[in-house]
Order: sequence, then C-alpha cells, then structure tokens
Amino acid sequence: MADGKALKIIIAGEGGQGVQSIGELLAEAAFQAGKQALYIPNFGVEQRGGVSVAYVQISDEEIGAPKFLKADLLTVLSKRSAERTKGYLKPGTIYLYEQSALEAPVIDDRAVGIQGYETVAPEAFAKMVGDKAGKPATPPAAPALRPIGIRAAQTAKAELTPRVFNIIVLGAITKLIKVLPPAGVKEAIAKKFRAKFRENPELEELNFQAFAKGLTMIEAEGMQ
Repeated sequence: MADGKALKIIIAGEGGQGVQSIGELLAEAAFQAGKQALYIPNFGVEQRGGVSVAYVQISDEEIGAPKFLKADLLTVLSKRSAERTKGYLKPGTIYLYEQSALEAPVIDDRAVGIQGYETVAPEAFAKMVGDKAGKPATPPAAPALRPIGIRAAQTAKAELTPRVFNIIVLGAITKLIKVLPPAGVKEAIAKKFRAKFRENPELEELNFQAFAKGLTMIEAEGMQ
C-alpha cells in the first residue's frame, strides 16, 4: 500500500465458488489487523448460476470511495468472470487465475485478451478439477500485467476436498498482497466458520491446510 493508497482487489467467479467468502475473510482479517477495509459484494441475476464478484479495499488510512475503476489484484476463477472483469486491468495489475478454467492471458501493447475453457454449472464445479487444464503461464510480451496461474481446484480435489477450493485461493491472495499476516487470516477463517468447525473439527484442519497450500503455491511461483 504505497503512498497510503488503498489496495484494490477483485475476486470473480461463478456463483457457488465461494467468491464472497474470500472477500469477507480478507476484509475481516484487515479489520482485525487494525487497517481500514471495505468489502462490496456483487451477485449475478441468479445467486447460483450467475457471475459473482467481490470488491475489496484495504488501506492504512481512510478509504475515500467505495468504488474503483482499476484493480491492483484481479482474481478470476472462470471464463465468464474473466470476461466480466477484464475492464479493471491496468499496467502492473496482478492477474491471478485458476488454471483448470483458464489459460494464461495473451498480452500485447494494445489489449489484454483472455482465453478460457467453457466452465461447468456452479453446482457441478467440484467436478471441474483440471481435466482440461489451461496451458502453463508464459512471460508477457509487454509489462501490461502480471499473470499468475494456480491449480487450486485440482489440488483441492486431489489432496483435500473440493469444499476448500476457495480457501486455497485465499491463501494465494494473502501471499500476493503482502499486507495481511497469515495468522490473522487464519483467525478470520476460524471466526467465520466457528459453528461448522465445532460440528466437524476435521473441516477446520482441512481449511487450514488449504490456506497453507495457497501460500506455498505463490512461493513456488517465486512471488514471495
């Protein structure tokens, strides 16, 4: 958060992918860390079946406006959400994308083109785990944005449970923005899902493992 400006984050995906939970958890962790935070949800026409977008701002100072035109970090989890939010890209935007749904963006000096595979219905997303994974990310032709691909869905199914897919994404975002202590984000997870964890202690451990995997995915990309 250089120069006291708010860090502007967008998370976008299909309804049912846990996009809004990511936004809520980032804002809660920021608040608990003594920062200013603003979270605005935006749902499609159908809560499950439409594109879901979460807008988050984090700052050390008062946040002046609830809306913004360009994002510092844009996270997209499906083809439709990538198309919906590509207008928020600017030079230097960190573009975090789910490789089981999208290929690396094609970049040139004039525009940012985003390629992707057809996404499944949200209620079947847990089955969409990278059978047709996107191509590995390649260096951009111009410094238009910084693309980083992760395989959160595939990892969730193979190593944990599809239910914690979005928590892997949360871990990756936390590592990339570098303004929230991971321990504080874990506390936000524990607070938000306290009742569920009480009923199912195993789910708590799965969520924390998922969060840790998201952190290490970014380390593997050399983006500490």
